[in-house]
Amino acid sequence: MRNRPMLELSDVAKMIAAAKAEAKKKGWDVAIAVVNDAGYILQVERVEGTDGQTGDVAVAKARTSALTKRPSKDREDRVKERPGMAGFPGNLLAIQGGLPIMYQGHCVGGIGVSGRPSEEDEIVAKSGLAALETVGV
Repeated sequence: MRNRPMLELSDVAKMIAAAKAEAKKKGWDVAIAVVNDAGYILQVERVEGTDGQTGDVAVAKARTSALTKRPSKDREDRVKERPGMAGFPGNLLAIQGGLPIMYQGHCVGGIGVSGRPSEEDEIVAKSGLAALETVGV
């Protein structure tokens, strides 16, 4: 039997805190979501000032990255090349702002951000990932 790494709630808290700090520093109102490797929600934080849908979009970006093991921007680019892929499968979102969380070659989840232009969402997501890299995950 094989053991596989998994996110712990303390990992999730570090990522969310770092992403929130980055968004606050830049004055950006965003929602931040972290999902596990199967795309199930571990935590969603919505900064005051965001509208109701930003949390759902952040989750969808995180889920897309976790399930494809790629940034959601890759899916966005692929859909531009092949528009027929836009709705398949239906639980993936082809918009930049989601990143996979990799550990020792395994995808252990995804982080997604929504509320700003997509490039800025990804900046906030990268700050969340950087919080884990500093502790060896």
